[in-house]
Amino acid sequence: MTQRFFGFLLVLVILPVAAGFSAAQARGTPESFADLVEVLAPAVVSISTESFIGAQGEGLPEGTPFDEFFQEFFDRYGEDAPLDSLPVSLGSGFIVDAEGYVVTNVHVIAEADKIIVILNDDTEYEATIVGADPKTDIALLKIEAEGDLPFVDFGDSDAVRVGDWALAIGNPFGFGSSVTAGIISARQRDINAGPYDEFLQTDAPINRGNSGGPLFSMDGEVIGVNTAIYSPSGGSVGIGFAVPSNIVSGVVDQLKEFGRTRRGWLGVRIQSITPDIAEAFGLPSAEGALVASVTPEGPAEDAGLEAGDVIIRFNGIAITEMRELPRAVAETEVGREAEVVVIRNGEERTFGVVLGELEEFEQQLAAEQGDNGDNGGSKNKPVSNDMLGMTIRPVTGEIAQQFGLDRSTTGLIVTEVEVGGAAARGGILAGDLVLEVGKTPVETVEQISDLIDEARDRASRSIVLRVMRAGNPQFLAVEIGE
Repeated sequence: MTQRFFGFLLVLVILPVAAGFSAAQARGTPESFADLVEVLAPAVVSISTESFIGAQGEGLPEGTPFDEFFQEFFDRYGEDAPLDSLPVSLGSGFIVDAEGYVVTNVHVIAEADKIIVILNDDTEYEATIVGADPKTDIALLKIEAEGDLPFVDFGDSDAVRVGDWALAIGNPFGFGSSVTAGIISARQRDINAGPYDEFLQTDAPINRGNSGGPLFSMDGEVIGVNTAIYSPSGGSVGIGFAVPSNIVSGVVDQLKEFGRTRRGWLGVRIQSITPDIAEAFGLPSAEGALVASVTPEGPAEDAGLEAGDVIIRFNGIAITEMRELPRAVAETEVGREAEVVVIRNGEERTFGVVLGELEEFEQQLAAEQGDNGDNGGSKNKPVSNDMLGMTIRPVTGEIAQQFGLDRSTTGLIVTEVEVGGAAARGGILAGDLVLEVGKTPVETVEQISDLIDEARDRASRSIVLRVMRAGNPQFLAVEIGE
């Protein structure tokens, strides 16, 4: 597949007429894009990939559209059929310097045994992979050609405005170089494709095969890489998404220098702040990134950050939404000290955090998976309590097995949640491990009950529980009533 698609959504929009608007304020429609296309098109390439399938189609996954084709083909030619590879992907890309570096999407070249880059004049080159970054779906290829190649430059995607003209050039459905035009429909779209989603949305028609191709500004600069569309039918309905050039250019530089990405790593797990959590924590607003946990011996812990801190600024960048922090951290140089401003207990505090490398941490984490260790048995007595519409018990070996936990797991676990109760409304699920109540670590059910009573005495509307779910900690606000 060279294109990812999403479900169908129909939205009715009513556009009000702005008071005092003058038509003279809008720039006119270009008379033609031809001059711009003539300059840019030679740097845009088509990409074809092949995958080795062997005799009788070996190596091709079952259930593909080619099953019937192979059955007929091998029935006709027998075991000596002269076929050992098959084009499995068609996409687009663009040349970013005269030496032959080509940018495309990771999903265009995924699982390819051979990658062919086809220039605008139909010249073909076999490409090698310099590096790939699945988190942004950006890959960098290299072709060896005689002489200098035409190339295009990256523009500043942060300067792009909604309503600006945009030009897409690519290889839709394998037809070869095709040009479409539209406008920037929206910025910073999060489509749950990865941790750094800030897509540009455009209505320039994008179809299968456009993946990896460039989205240009009217200055002839690349402002995005066309990556996905939103469609009920598989064809363009005017909702396409491009990875912004400011993200792409940074990834490309790192792939070219290191063959991989080297992102800054803060060493925290974060979550969004709901109005209930903001009220329970006494925050002025539901802005910022709430630290759900701090990685042991990670950069944040070494600097003094704690679970429950609300990060509101990172290196001078205001963090109003949780999703703004990962990109800000990732784009910061590894080993650099970053200034992190948090709200803790109602007061602003500033920390200097020397960032680690995210990829190095992920490799270490992967190597440690499966080593659960032995934390010993539970120190709690088998006591349970029903509160706020949930039942909480100390973890025993039997309970751990019931909820699919390691038998060495200790602590307090939610075993039942009343349908429609306060806990259920707050998002608590059976199987959640309760770590803290109102920022206080808890080891017994009695502690939880006492902390809830204390919150009621303070006339608090809700209390925040920090729970562990499937290995991920998070804060949840639960109404406590009278």
